[in-house]
Amino acid sequence: MTTLKIALDWTPNINHIGFFIAKELGFYEENGIALEIINPLDDNYTLTPGKKLELDVADFAIAPFETVISLNNKKNKVDAIAIFTLLQEDISSIASLKSNNLTSPKLLDNKIYASYKARYEDKIVKELVKNDGGSGNIKITYPNKLGIWHTLIEGKADATWIFDNWEGVEATSKNIELNTWRLKDSGIPYGYSPVIIAKKSNIKKFKNAYASFIKATRKGYLFATKNEVEAVRILNNYLTEQDQKNINIPKTLAVSKSYFGTNNTCGFMNVAKVDLFLNWLVEKKLEDAQILNQHLFTNELLT
Repeated sequence: MTTLKIALDWTPNINHIGFFIAKELGFYEENGIALEIINPLDDNYTLTPGKKLELDVADFAIAPFETVISLNNKKNKVDAIAIFTLLQEDISSIASLKSNNLTSPKLLDNKIYASYKARYEDKIVKELVKNDGGSGNIKITYPNKLGIWHTLIEGKADATWIFDNWEGVEATSKNIELNTWRLKDSGIPYGYSPVIIAKKSNIKKFKNAYASFIKATRKGYLFATKNEVEAVRILNNYLTEQDQKNINIPKTLAVSKSYFGTNNTCGFMNVAKVDLFLNWLVEKKLEDAQILNQHLFTNELLT
């Protein structure tokens, strides 16, 4: 058995369901993999998943595609590459409580946005506001990452970034009404998120093991699309007690399963979709044009 470690981007949730299914049903084991799943609660997000990859604390990191760009263009460059997307389309939104009466992005001007401090995040949100006719003059705060959603609920911030298939479902479960805005509806071609990131050098060294990990992971996600009751049962074993109590887990899977892809698409990233996002970043001067020539993702482990 080859032991591999994966660092989650968040506490266990619907986006991670394929890992837990593959682990519990023995898909990793049958492919010669012993997988260790690193929960950010273990260190209260002291180290980001990208940093854990950089420091070799983990073989894989779950993060938005921006992390790949960041790791490849920082001073101490990391040879990072995206190898699998958990979702085929972006299903995140910028959200505000309906009671705040912010009915369009332009009304976020001079309001408080609770940020995860992710690469480009603040600038992307400002672009969202400007595209709707605002000035983009929003007030950015950086609360404790694992508490940002509650910052919005408690009225300490006017807006934040959410996953519609998790916090969005939680809001519905609690009868909390939201106004939400997806980036694509405002002309922002956001990329894949979250993705699995690895180091190119490690792929060369451990290609068979990494390919086996991806094979088992795909099997886990595809299982979830066809066996909803069992998939939800397994995911519940890994959730925090608060999430088990507050979120309608079957609903999160119902919302998510079509985005996990099919036998032909699960995990795959489209060149045109990635290029659209990269070109937008360059056009908005958020990155130098050099990113257009960098090898930032691959589907090679999926075939």
